[in-house]
Amino acid sequence: MEQLHAWTEDPRTAIQLQKALAPRVIREDCLPTSVDLIAGVDVGFEPLDPKRNVRVDPAAPSLTRAVIVVMEYPSLRVVEQVLHRQPTTMPYIPGLLSFRELPAILEAYACLEHRPDLLMVDGMGIAHPRRVGIATHLGLWLDKPSIGVGKSRLCGRHAEVPDVKGAMVPLIDKGEEVGRVMRSREGVKPLYISQGHRISLETACDWVRACLTRYKLPEPTRQADRLASRRTREGVLMREARSTGQDQA
Repeated sequence: MEQLHAWTEDPRTAIQLQKALAPRVIREDCLPTSVDLIAGVDVGFEPLDPKRNVRVDPAAPSLTRAVIVVMEYPSLRVVEQVLHRQPTTMPYIPGLLSFRELPAILEAYACLEHRPDLLMVDGMGIAHPRRVGIATHLGLWLDKPSIGVGKSRLCGRHAEVPDVKGAMVPLIDKGEEVGRVMRSREGVKPLYISQGHRISLETACDWVRACLTRYKLPEPTRQADRLASRRTREGVLMREARSTGQDQA
């Protein structure tokens, strides 16, 4: 895997890297003729000291848990799931999430036996102040089509989304449409969909809709979220990680 750039924990340097990467993003469809495998990507955190809660105390030393779930399309059958753990070295800084989470994601990706045609990432694509959210950053690093599926807004404004499954409104930032706000299920908060890399906004939204079932999240990121979360029982998670022969703990 070719390195896109050297990693940094300095916020100013990270911001300059994002600005340099933004012009390299391809916002048009460059997908393979047939998309047969889709990967859901998510990250969670666990304390090095089980008595401390990383949500309550973000400064507590923690491990980053990167999960990638590869699914067949259109069956959405899971064919592989990989967990990689490594120490968290950068604090949470809004707009610099990829510098905190992406190193662990790339380690998990390197362990995959099935390489996906499309990446669906929990987080933002170009719906980001500098247009390089974690989905875009990952797509650029791997040179693969990627989609950002965010649970909350990082930038921009939008109108109220009708409470009808599949309804969407534009997400506008500084006069530019950077994503769509989608009601994936009636009665729940909407999702923030944005293109990551090598895909158009329309196609990104089409793929998210195609992967929706009866849950709020599209199935690839729902499965990744389930495994990345500390709410998942550790025994279940470890069996799933070991079943691929990829556990890096």
